[in-house]
Amino acid sequence: MGSGGLELPPGDGDGPRDTDAAEESGTLGGPADGPGAEPVGASGNRPGAVPLARPMEIGADLRWSADTWTAVRTRAQRAGRAYVWLNLVEQRLRSVVAAVLRPIYEPVHGEEWVVAAAGPAGQEWVQRAVAVREVSRRKGYLLDPADDTLLAFLTLPQLRELMVQHWPCFEPYFEDRRDLELALDELEVARSAVARNRALSRTVLDQAERTCRRLLEVLGASDGAAPSAHRMPVDAVEELVGDRFADVVGVHADRVRLLRQLPVEDLFSGARRLDAIGIGLNLLTQNFSGRRLTRLAGSGCRIRLLFLNPASSALRRRERELGLKKGELGRSVEMNILHMRRVRAQLRDTGAFEIHVFDETPRFTAYMVDGDGADGLAVVQSYLRHARGMEAPVFVLRGGGRDLVHEPRDEADGGLFPVYREEFESFWADSRPVS
Repeated sequence: MGSGGLELPPGDGDGPRDTDAAEESGTLGGPADGPGAEPVGASGNRPGAVPLARPMEIGADLRWSADTWTAVRTRAQRAGRAYVWLNLVEQRLRSVVAAVLRPIYEPVHGEEWVVAAAGPAGQEWVQRAVAVREVSRRKGYLLDPADDTLLAFLTLPQLRELMVQHWPCFEPYFEDRRDLELALDELEVARSAVARNRALSRTVLDQAERTCRRLLEVLGASDGAAPSAHRMPVDAVEELVGDRFADVVGVHADRVRLLRQLPVEDLFSGARRLDAIGIGLNLLTQNFSGRRLTRLAGSGCRIRLLFLNPASSALRRRERELGLKKGELGRSVEMNILHMRRVRAQLRDTGAFEIHVFDETPRFTAYMVDGDGADGLAVVQSYLRHARGMEAPVFVLRGGGRDLVHEPRDEADGGLFPVYREEFESFWADSRPVS
C-alpha cells in the first residue's frame, strides 16, 4: 500500500509483520547488525525488499535575472496601459446602456430592470452577475455605493449583448451597428489577455488603444476636438497621471527617437500658426521640404522663424563648444536662412512668413504649433554644452490641456507651454528682421 509515496516491503507469506519486527530484521532501513542477519544484495537492500524514497533537494534558483525583470516590467506596463483603455470603454458603455435602457425598463421592473432587459436570451449571464453581486455584498467588496447595481457587474461582452438585443433603442444615437460590434469584438483579445495576466504583444496593444480611442469617440465620450489630437493622439494613461508632469506629454533621449513617434509631417501639417526659435532650426528646415512649407504658408498658416545671427559672437562661442571649425556652424545657419527666404519669396503674402535673427546666447530651441490656442503642441530642447541639437533630450508639451473630453484649463495650473511661449515673445521683441 502506498503511504506518502513510500512502499513498505512485502511480507514473508506468513501474514503481516509488525513494524518493530521489520526494524529488528533490518528490512525497513538497512541490514540488521549481529549474527543471523539475512544476506544483503549488491544494492544494499535485502532481496525482495522495496527501498524507501529519500528526501532530495530540488535546487531551484528562485532569483530573477535582469533580463527576466525587464521582460516582466514590459508585460506589466503593456497590461496596465491596456487596462486603463478597457476600463474607460467599459465605464462609458455602462453609462450609455443605462441612459438608453433604464428609462424603458425601470418604471415597470424597478431595480431589476437589467434582468428584464436581458430577457430569456441573457438569463444565464445575468443570473451569474446577480450571484457575483450577492457575494460581493456579503464579503464587503462593494466599497463604493455607486457600484451596488447589477449593471456594474456586467462585463464588456454582456454590455455589448444588451446593445445588440435592443439596437432599435440605440440606433438613433449611433450610425453603424456593425462598426460598433466589430470594434467591441476586436477588444476581446486584449481583454482576455489582461484579465488572465497573459502577455500582450506590442501589436495587440496598439490595436487595442486605437480601437478604444475610436469607441470612445463613437460612444460620445469625445467630441473629436481634443487638444492637438490630430497631431499627437491623447493618451489615456497620460490623461490619468498627467498632473504629475505638468503639460509634458513626451520625453525622448534625442531627436531621432522623437521623429519615430512624432514625424515632422504630423507635427507641422495643417498648422494655422508656427513659431520656432533656435540656432539653425534644422528640425524644420532639413526635415520639412520647402514645397510643403510653401503649401502650408499658402493655406493661411502664419509663420515666425527666429534664427541665431550667423555673424554674432554667440554663434562663434557655440562653434567652440561643439569643437567645430571657425565659420562651419555659421555657414550652416546661413544656408537654412537662405532656404527659408526662397520659400517666402514664392508666397503672395510675404508678411505672414517672418524671418528674424537674434544675437543673445541661445538657451533652447522650440517649435510651437498653434501655440495661441487650446490645441497647441510644442517640441522643446535645451542646448547642452557638447551635444548637437540632434543629440539633446526632447520634451513634447501639449497646450491647453490633455483631456479626452476637452475642458479649458487655466494657464496658471503650472504648464510649461506658456513659459516657453513667453520666452519666444521676449526674444522676438529684441530680434531683427531678415529682408
